[in-house]
Amino acid sequence: MTRREKKAKGEGRPEELGVITTLSVPVVGSVGKTGSWRVFMPVKDESRCNKCLICWIYCPEACISKDIEIDLDYCKGCGICAVECPRRAITMVKEEKSTGGAG
Repeated sequence: MTRREKKAKGEGRPEELGVITTLSVPVVGSVGKTGSWRVFMPVKDESRCNKCLICWIYCPEACISKDIEIDLDYCKGCGICAVECPRRAITMVKEEKSTGGAG
């Protein structure tokens, strides 16, 4: 069987198929839940977002879904999504923390 026939059938070694095997793919929660230490959090402006998925591609924690929903349980607040967004649809805002006590 030729390489072309193997490729068509999905057989063969990854390098024979032209598959990138050295790419690291983050998974949700690869470093765990954020907890209360995050200082900035991303906020998406729906009116500016064109769903290009650039933020999804660049998020190192994979906490942005393909529906452009941001899972704040795992977001570390790094701001890469906001920097990479070509439409500036994501902004980083200082997160308000509750002190747990009254007055």
